[in-house]
Amino acid sequence: MTPQQILDECLGMPGAWLNCPFGPEPVCARIGKRIFAEVFFTRPWVTLKCDPLYGAALRQQYPETVRRGYHCPTLQQPYNNTITLDGTVPEATLKEMIVHSYRHAFNSLPKAERLLAVNRTPDAKEADDSL
Repeated sequence: MTPQQILDECLGMPGAWLNCPFGPEPVCARIGKRIFAEVFFTRPWVTLKCDPLYGAALRQQYPETVRRGYHCPTLQQPYNNTITLDGTVPEATLKEMIVHSYRHAFNSLPKAERLLAVNRTPDAKEADDSL
């Protein structure tokens, strides 16, 4: 999958939206206030949230392609995987990883915010400094 295909897949999730809180790159896909994907265009990478055990299994299965979250603080690294988009990881597996990341981020939202997040209108704006 290409970075654009990853973004398209992310935007197919209910309530997903994009922003660039760190500059022009990465482009971040969010559900509510939570980032579930960081897509890099200049480097063919995507960073996705994950359960630590699931993430470790993926790193073992694809040791040259899947690594702990790039640029994540040490405490967050087990909860993020950075995947090189070189074709090693099958498209179906990447899609499963995106869904897993979305669900992981969604479930980390407070219950009161979950319904608001999935019903977010496409033109709604949220200030980056409130994140």
